Amino acid sequence: MKVVILKYNAGNVKSVTIALNRLGVEPIVSDEKEVLLGADKVIFPGVGQASTAMNYLRDKELDLLIPNLKMPFLGICLGLQLMCKHSEENDTSCLNIFPLNVLKFPATDKVPHMGWNTITQLTSPLMKGVANNSYLYFVHSYYAEVADQCVAVCDYMLPFSAALQKDNFYALQAHPEKSAEVGSKILHNFLTL
Repeated sequence: MKVVILKYNAGNVKSVTIALNRLGVEPIVSDEKEVLLGADKVIFPGVGQASTAMNYLRDKELDLLIPNLKMPFLGICLGLQLMCKHSEENDTSCLNIFPLNVLKFPATDKVPHMGWNTITQLTSPLMKGVANNSYLYFVHSYYAEVADQCVAVCDYMLPFSAALQKDNFYALQAHPEKSAEVGSKILHNFLTL
């Protein structure tokens, strides 16, 4: 199986690679169109800033490619946010795979949302075998609204989309690569889709 981690000069590539290695997968890291098109699975890792990451994707014309990919595609953290329509982070137009807005948490001393939190309302093959109220590890100051494509909810000051799914596109706000056994199970589920 050819798993490609999307390169965009940010992201949590090393941690995602190590998590995949534990599952017996040696991923390729690339931003080349031909490599992405030849993948069996693509993972869009997340750490970084929305407008900078989107500028990189536009420069490589990956903003045009990604929404048309047909293989299972997983966005993580910033990856989820960039798969939405718009982010309040630097007023950024995103990939519009999910027709949702990414909003900033209300300004308090509790932002960013950092640490372990539970997920509920699990309704996706991505969550197969994951118990309701399982804990995942989150680090983010922006969140996607709860909407029809939401397949897991987290509550931190307000309910938000912990996971999204539309067709072959999946996304997690949490970091499965840092979420111990539950995160490993979610990655395994993605690899076996």
